[in-house]
Amino acid sequence: MSDIRFTEDHEWIRIEGDEGVIGITDYAQGQLGDVVFVELPEIGAEFAKGDEAAVVESVKAASEVYSPVSGTVTAVNGTLEDEPARVNSSPMGEGWFFRLKISEPSELDALMDEAAYRDYVAGLD
Repeated sequence: MSDIRFTEDHEWIRIEGDEGVIGITDYAQGQLGDVVFVELPEIGAEFAKGDEAAVVESVKAASEVYSPVSGTVTAVNGTLEDEPARVNSSPMGEGWFFRLKISEPSELDALMDEAAYRDYVAGLD
């Protein structure tokens, strides 16, 4: 069973053992509109919690994707380079951005669970 956590910047991280799969939420992709370009991090890149890790561009705007926790990139979703619209069609599935080997698991405690994120988003509208 996987555990998913969320940031106030609308990133999600699905915890799988000592790694996390990271992307943007359905709310975020809805705010952006049609995604036309995704810039992914390099494999092996190291990020501290809150560092800019990727960029997503849509017909409306460009937005940074921040690393929700500290760690090292172990994989990227290269499919997004040719099919950035997967971020729109499956933001929490096939539209994931990168995998990260988590170096500070305690940082996960500061992130929201699904219920807390849902309440957070409801307060934005």
